[in-house]
Amino acid sequence: MTFLVTVDWLHDRMNESGEDIVVLDTRFDLHDSEVGHKAYLDGHIPGAVYLDLNQDLSGEKKQHGGSHPLPDIETFAERLGSAGIDNQKAVVIYDQGNDMFASRCWWLLAYYGHEKVFLLDGGFASWRDKGYPVSRKIPHPVPETFLPKIQTEQVVDIDYVKQKAGDSNSHLIDSRSPQRYLGKTEPLYQKAGHIPGAKNFFWKQVLTDSGSWKSKAELMDHFASLPADEEIIVSCGSGVSACPNIIALKAAGYQNVKLYPGSFSDWISYPENNVVTEKDE
Repeated sequence: MTFLVTVDWLHDRMNESGEDIVVLDTRFDLHDSEVGHKAYLDGHIPGAVYLDLNQDLSGEKKQHGGSHPLPDIETFAERLGSAGIDNQKAVVIYDQGNDMFASRCWWLLAYYGHEKVFLLDGGFASWRDKGYPVSRKIPHPVPETFLPKIQTEQVVDIDYVKQKAGDSNSHLIDSRSPQRYLGKTEPLYQKAGHIPGAKNFFWKQVLTDSGSWKSKAELMDHFASLPADEEIIVSCGSGVSACPNIIALKAAGYQNVKLYPGSFSDWISYPENNVVTEKDE
């Protein structure tokens, strides 16, 4: 699982001279956008820079494009540079645990062409449980220059999703909970249900009952119903919880994996688009 590093690994590297590592804190709460930053101010891994889902990891919300559109290329590159990130330094990203916001950040950096991006397995909770130091000091990194190399093949838009509807060689998955997928509940949007043709793979199922990432063999078994040599388009509500599924699919050996960033929130922004609920299944 080459996308993961342990808290022991990070602690050791941070205490070795010459190690070039930037640590990012991405804690967030979709229902209260201040929670993550407050948690960061209360205590974070020493030297970690905070990136906010709404302010840093998303672009401007418009009528279409979903609730968390991808950030502007130049703006995001400048934000990474201000965090001390260039194209060579390793970047370690953490959340409260193994949550979706760190995965969103990981995917963004990979999409923008960074080749040394890692998730901290177990997140801040594991760091704290180990008794490692926690700081309230706000770091001021030396600015660097990050040069984006956009991986355009990793993203699709709503027109592409519609074009692929009914294509037996393309598979659309919805990463939200079964309750939201079936339209039994919808806490964030004005419509409930899912995009026609989407199959449900709840993102939390890539984790074990204890909250750790499943092994490659377990992930291969989890996604066994999806052909490994065909296109997988991953969606969710707004392109956030889709990211753990993308990481897990790639860890399981899937190569042709793409994100629909707008996801369900973009789909329902067009009144003419149908949605499917449990009653329609």
